[in-house]
Amino acid sequence: MIDGLVGGRLYGEAQIRTGQNGKRFVTCKVRATTNDGDTIFVNVIAFDDEVQTALLALGDADSVALSGALTPKVWTDKNGLIKPAVDMVAHKVLVGYLREG
Repeated sequence: MIDGLVGGRLYGEAQIRTGQNGKRFVTCKVRATTNDGDTIFVNVIAFDDEVQTALLALGDADSVALSGALTPKVWTDKNGLIKPAVDMVAHKVLVGYLREG
């Protein structure tokens, strides 16, 4: 397991889901930029209630920083190009602001 910190912008909206055990979790995608200037997508899942609440309060393109367990992955785009991606189980979140109601 790799424990890491990812900063970027929410890509789309966070989604509430329910597992087979009936427990709620939240998923979202974060678009992050590497040191080389490339874009990488981080597929985030959050089980912690505070992290879920913070992610659900954000909108598309809002800035966010998350810490948690990282798993590197690759995916193939529609043109057949292999791209890097990262899966994250988020344990903590930091946002600059929360939207109001």
